[in-house]
Amino acid sequence: MGETYPAPGPDGSGLRAVLAPNPSPMTQAGTNSWILGQRDVAVIDPGPADPAHLAALLRAVDDRPLTAILVTHSHLDHSPAARPLAEATGAPVLAFGPSEAGRTPAMAALRGVAGGEGVDPDFRPDRALSDGEEIAGAGWSLRAHWTPGHMANHMAFEWIEAETVFTGDTVMGWASTLISPPDGDLGQFMESLDRLAGLGARRFLPGHGAAVDDPAARCRDLRRHREARSRALLAAMDRPVTIPALVARVYADTPPALHPAAARNVLAHLIELARSGHVAATPGLAPDATWRRL
Repeated sequence: MGETYPAPGPDGSGLRAVLAPNPSPMTQAGTNSWILGQRDVAVIDPGPADPAHLAALLRAVDDRPLTAILVTHSHLDHSPAARPLAEATGAPVLAFGPSEAGRTPAMAALRGVAGGEGVDPDFRPDRALSDGEEIAGAGWSLRAHWTPGHMANHMAFEWIEAETVFTGDTVMGWASTLISPPDGDLGQFMESLDRLAGLGARRFLPGHGAAVDDPAARCRDLRRHREARSRALLAAMDRPVTIPALVARVYADTPPALHPAAARNVLAHLIELARSGHVAATPGLAPDATWRRL
């Protein structure tokens, strides 16, 4: 853990990764913190608040000018190290916005949900990035793309010279991402998948796990997975039902310890099914509602 190693990229790009020591069922081997550049560098997703990981990042930067600290989204496994890294180097923290930025009105008004698991409530970037904005250093340039869905303030960073996208948690090769309302929104997620597929990249470098070498196919697979999950939920709604009952039916093969996360995913699917007129909730959209198929 904390090991720095060369990462997939063009020769001479200087791309390296530092694996954070935070393995879990939700993070796989840990968070990938990416370091791009030779003469001046950018750090993408500095990771959790772990002193050993921060020290490993500083060793990898190795006294070179740090141009920017880029955060894909403000979950606790991606963003807390940004501020101490900025204080140690003087580099600005750049992201879409604070943790509540980008939420749809429906999510902002969601009843009975205080916030998703793992959110960094104190995160504030030094500068908010606009969708499509570019950040450049010596020999590299990155274009920011707003890709909400996993989290409303999620951004992906397109490494233009390498036809590569740092996808954060929107697209990972090892698993589908968690969508946890009100921070996550399934409709936004599906739109972000289509946008990422449309970039025509050769490779995705995710926040967890190995590189994705067929990005368009992976985006299609993730879309189909979500569509199949929605169909399975509808099929399980032969009578009015609660979310815990749906989790027990549809996630019967999932370890019980992961059922709370599954319940968040189910809520995200049901909200989107309600938007499209397939289900209704009594008394309204909420985790404790009773849901029926229309």
